[in-house]
Amino acid sequence: MPQTIGFVGVGIMGKPMAENVLDAGFDVVVHNRSREAVDSLAELGATAASAPSAVASQADVVVTVLPDTEAVEEVVYGDDGLADGFDSGDVLIDMSTISPVATERLSEELEAGGVSMLDAPVSGGEEGARDGSLSIMVGGSRETFDAHASLFAAMGSTVTYCGDAGAGQITKACNQIVVGCTLQAVSEALVLAQRAGADLEAVVDAISGGAAGCWALRERAPRVIRGNFDPGFFASYQYKDLRIATAAGEEYGSPMPATSVVHEAYKAMETSGYGRDDHSAVIKILEDTVDEAARIE
Repeated sequence: MPQTIGFVGVGIMGKPMAENVLDAGFDVVVHNRSREAVDSLAELGATAASAPSAVASQADVVVTVLPDTEAVEEVVYGDDGLADGFDSGDVLIDMSTISPVATERLSEELEAGGVSMLDAPVSGGEEGARDGSLSIMVGGSRETFDAHASLFAAMGSTVTYCGDAGAGQITKACNQIVVGCTLQAVSEALVLAQRAGADLEAVVDAISGGAAGCWALRERAPRVIRGNFDPGFFASYQYKDLRIATAAGEEYGSPMPATSVVHEAYKAMETSGYGRDDHSAVIKILEDTVDEAARIE
């Protein structure tokens, strides 16, 4: 019998992920705090649910795509939460980026009630969610992971089993360390090029083809120099993810000198009102410092 997949949280990432799951032939039940995305998915064939508990009672597998640890805990345990609708044998796949310590605790609590949990945070931004090309990092039971291969394949092109509960979140923290530090490095390079009077497009083209070539140069630098900061991934989410990473560094005794500096840059974005820009807008902190923007005419 085909499984019914529930989605709680169908925002900038969750909505296109749910669309891809619908396109793959799954029955889908959705709930979101704002109604617009739910109505849009209902027009495509999804079933709207009035609360997380209603999603859990109708679905075999519930996917959560939420902003932070507190939101996940509220959706699971709050009034009309998922816990009120789960049956033994159900599965929760949390595709949010949250604390690995909280993930381990939540997994243990749900397992005690007969509900399996996978932590499966993603990388790839809105583009990857839309194209079904996300990188998905999964922690939890290997058996549960293997049983849902077709569901993961509907949302991502790189799906990696990382280990026991919490391993997906640790892997995502590592990902966000590299992404944040790379975006900071690209920002510093672009501001230097601007201040020195270099051709920004030529600089981006040249260094993208060498040892510095990376996702941030390929996918973000061309937009940055044109002043396009439409969010594929909110800067405020990058800041939250770096808080998770630095907290994990404290928890596990791992030094993070560069990450700590970049964390402060994203904190400055939040306090400067840039939190709803794309995370590549971290360049604005440097530009504000020198009162000059790295843009092409």
